[in-house]
Amino acid sequence: MVDGIAGGGRGRIDAARMAASQRVATLAKATAPKTVQTSATEASAAARMAQDGPPIDSAKIAAIRAAIAEGRYPVDPQAIAQKMIELDLQPLA
Repeated sequence: MVDGIAGGGRGRIDAARMAASQRVATLAKATAPKTVQTSATEASAAARMAQDGPPIDSAKIAAIRAAIAEGRYPVDPQAIAQKMIELDLQPLA
């Protein structure tokens, strides 16, 4: 994890991510149909998928690792630094 430039605990990036995830959760609750009931099977399947986490493309990860090890993976430190600064300077909504 990368701390914000300002330092001092949680950075603005973490706060922005939390605010965004809360907005998404609020929007999902507000737009969800109120009359739909889920079965126990659907709920357990959803819980299992949530627990498993996002799908991981092992082949893609292996290809990127190999490219890094062989020096073929392009890394632009200036672009990375610029994106980090842009993320940290975004105003909190």
